[in-house]
Amino acid sequence: MRTQGDILLISCYELGHQPLGIGWPSSFLRHHGYKPTLIDTSICQLGDADIEKARIVCLSVPMHTALRLGINVAKKIRTINPGCHICFIGLYANLNSEYLLSNFADTVIGGETEEDFLLLVKHVEQNSKNETGDVFQYKNSSEPVLRRLNFPDMNREGMKNIENYAKLVYEGNERKVGHVEASRGCKHVCAHCPVTPVYQGRFFVIPQDVVLRDIDNLVESGAQHITFGDPDFLNGPGHSLAIVRQLHKNHPNLTYDFTAKVDHLLSHQDKISEFEETGCLFIITAVESLSDLVLTKLKKGHTKADIYELFELFERSSITLRPSLVPFTPWTTLEDYVDLILFFSKGNRVLTIDSVHFAIRLLIPPGSALLEEVSSQSYLEPLDQENFIYPWKHPDARIDKLHEEISEIVSLGSDSGQSEIEIFNQIARILAASSDLDEESMIVTIDGDAPSRPPRLTETWFCCAEPTKKQMSRVRN
Repeated sequence: MRTQGDILLISCYELGHQPLGIGWPSSFLRHHGYKPTLIDTSICQLGDADIEKARIVCLSVPMHTALRLGINVAKKIRTINPGCHICFIGLYANLNSEYLLSNFADTVIGGETEEDFLLLVKHVEQNSKNETGDVFQYKNSSEPVLRRLNFPDMNREGMKNIENYAKLVYEGNERKVGHVEASRGCKHVCAHCPVTPVYQGRFFVIPQDVVLRDIDNLVESGAQHITFGDPDFLNGPGHSLAIVRQLHKNHPNLTYDFTAKVDHLLSHQDKISEFEETGCLFIITAVESLSDLVLTKLKKGHTKADIYELFELFERSSITLRPSLVPFTPWTTLEDYVDLILFFSKGNRVLTIDSVHFAIRLLIPPGSALLEEVSSQSYLEPLDQENFIYPWKHPDARIDKLHEEISEIVSLGSDSGQSEIEIFNQIARILAASSDLDEESMIVTIDGDAPSRPPRLTETWFCCAEPTKKQMSRVRN
C-alpha cells in the first residue's frame, strides 16, 4: 500500500475547481507516508492502467453531478479490477449509502471523512499482509463522521495545476484561481441543502495557519484570486475575518470570493467594508426565490424583504453580490417567476447571475430533509434510484412546461455563446406570452455603452444540473 498506484483517489466534478474532495484525503495519506495517485476525470481520462494497479479506490462525490459520474467510474473499476476496495466519500455518498453499499461500494464515509479513510487504508494494508486469506470486512454505517479532525497542511502533490481549472474574469482579463476552504459543514439547516442531513447543523473550522499556508502555496503556484469553498464563510465570522486580514497582509494584491447566507450578510453588514478593503470581489448567496412561501418551505431563514434590502446594500458596495436561485419548486407559481424576472430586469442585476440559475429545478435526493415536508404529497413520484432523485411534477402543469422551455433557452444560448442579457430577454419574451405583463416591462435594455461585466468565474455549471455528454464520455472511455 506504500507503492505509487496502490491508492487511487478520483474526483469526477467539483464545480470547476481544483478538487479538495481528493486533495484533503491525499494530504492525510501523504502525512502518514502513503503515495496516492490523484485523477480528476472532469479534465482528464481515467486510464485502465491506473485502475489495474489500485488496491483501494476512493471516489469523491460531494454533489449530485459528481455522483452520477462516479457511478460510471465505479462500474468501469469493477469490470477492470473487481478485487479492489471501492470507497465513496462526500455528501452524496452519505445520502445514498444504502444503495451504494448494495451495488458498487465496499465502504461509504460521509462528513469529516479523512481520518476514517486513513484508518480504512491501514486496514486494507494490514489485510494484504494476512496470510490466512480472511476476507477483509470494514464496518459500514450510514451515520456521518462528525468530529473535529487534526488537519495536516494541504499537500497538492499529484493534482493538476490550477491553470487547468476555472479562471476569474475581471476587468477584461483572466486570472488563475486557487480553491481553499476555511470550514466545513454548516450550522444552518436549510431543508433542500445536502449539507443539512449529513452535518445536522454542525460545522468545523480548519486551523487558520493551515489555511494561510495553503494560500501561500497557491500564490506561489500562480494563483491571483482565491475562492473559499465553505458552504457558508460566515458560520464563524471571527475565524473568517482573521484569515482574510492576514491574507491581505501577506498578499496585498490577492483578491477572493466566498459564499454566505442572506441573513448572515445582513447581520454582519458592518463587516462589508473590511471585506472590501481586504480584496473581496464578489460574494455568492443563495437567494433561491422571491416567494416567502417557497423560502419558508426551504427553511432559508430570510424573506423577500430581506433580499431587497441585501441587494440595495450591495449596490452601494464595490463587492458584487452573485445570487444563486432555485426558481422551480412544487410551490412556485407563475406569478412568482414573473416577480423574479422583473426583479433581475432592474439595473445591471442580470449581469450578476449565471443564466443557468433561471432554469434550476429543485432537486430532492434520498436522505433530503425536504422529504419530511413532501413525502406524502401527490406531486412527489417514487425514487428514481438510477438518477438519485425523487422526481416531482408541479400541480400546475404550466410551470413544468415553462421549466422545459426556459431550460432549452438557457442550454442553447449558453452553447452558442449568447450573453446573459440575450438569454434573459428570450426568457422574458416567453414569460410575457404566458402572463398579462407587457413584454417591454421585463426586457433589459442598455442605454449608451454596455456596462462592464462584474467579476465572475468561467465555470457556470451548477450542482443540480444533469451531467453533460462530454463529462460522461470522460468516465466511460
